[in-house]
Amino acid sequence: MVQTATPPAERPRTILVVEDEPSLAALLRETLGDAGFRVALLDDGSEVADWVRAHGPDAVLLDLGLPGKDGLAVCHEIRAFSTVPLIMVTGRIEEMDRLRGLEIGADDYICKPFVPKEVAARVRALLRRSIEWRDAQPGSPLSLDEAGMAARWNGVRLDLTPVEFRLLRALGQRPGRVFSRAQLLDAIYSDDHVVNDRTVDSHIKNLRRKIAEACPGADPLTSIYGVGYKFVLPD
Repeated sequence: MVQTATPPAERPRTILVVEDEPSLAALLRETLGDAGFRVALLDDGSEVADWVRAHGPDAVLLDLGLPGKDGLAVCHEIRAFSTVPLIMVTGRIEEMDRLRGLEIGADDYICKPFVPKEVAARVRALLRRSIEWRDAQPGSPLSLDEAGMAARWNGVRLDLTPVEFRLLRALGQRPGRVFSRAQLLDAIYSDDHVVNDRTVDSHIKNLRRKIAEACPGADPLTSIYGVGYKFVLPD
């Protein structure tokens, strides 16, 4: 079942909220509507991927505990064809659940209970970061196409999530500079987001794999023991 509410705004961005608890879904619809977004609601995980394909929302708020198909499976399914910004909304407190979601492509997460206005702020921050993309350093095998929202390595497109794109952009635009994990977290998440260093390591692992798939043997992401990472241009 899909319900849609459109606040009075010109060309509003569409946020798909996937939540099976009616009162919480209504709260999110009202909060995001008041913030100027067009809100669509789904309450069954098995319907989400087809809806995203058909309607192309600007962002997705995805509950993990859903009927039909759980949120982790839905996230994995979406990431097979789309880099739409995606925030997990979950009541699960286990760290591994959150890390698993981030590893398979979620850009952010919010734990229940939450302050509704914080959700709107997170969505705005994620959308802002998803379009703040610039070209990488001239001469680098890495190119970032802001208009096309695409990253390429020696002309081969990398299938990146928005978080992976922002992480690669932060490193690739400053070759040779060492970034701490905290600095990289600031570059890819909203300022008030709280995650640990393992999150950055998980995203770096995914980036290395995807770059190696595009260009076997390429590994520009260098780990600096006890500090963080840097991007090294090939000779």
